[in-house]
Amino acid sequence: MPFEIQMIPVSKKTIAGRIVSALATLFLLMDGVMKLFKPKFVVDATIQLGYRQSVIVGLGIVLIACTVLYVIPWTSVLGAILLTGYLGGAVASHLRAGQGWYPISFPIMVGMLIWLGLVLRDSRLRLLIPIRR
Repeated sequence: MPFEIQMIPVSKKTIAGRIVSALATLFLLMDGVMKLFKPKFVVDATIQLGYRQSVIVGLGIVLIACTVLYVIPWTSVLGAILLTGYLGGAVASHLRAGQGWYPISFPIMVGMLIWLGLVLRDSRLRLLIPIRR
């Protein structure tokens, strides 16, 4: 056959990384889109954190843009770095507002999923950040 498709074997780590990345990505995109449509609970939560309603759409655009960068393989590390900064701001906002442990720790957990998914799906990062037994 002149045109033969060759299947490239994909490791279990890569598959797990794609699944973890997909979960984090779906959550972040949902959060970003909700900020664009501004339902009442999003507006109330933003105001409770001490922000004006006028910043909500801008935050949604930034979140969606950073998430898109994370999904694109060539810019995934940049996207992960930018999302880490975004989520760090969320942690700081919840701390400043005096909220409980769950609202403070949730952005940290999402950040951990972002980096775990990226490390599992990119073998170059596994060489850069070796996790040893």
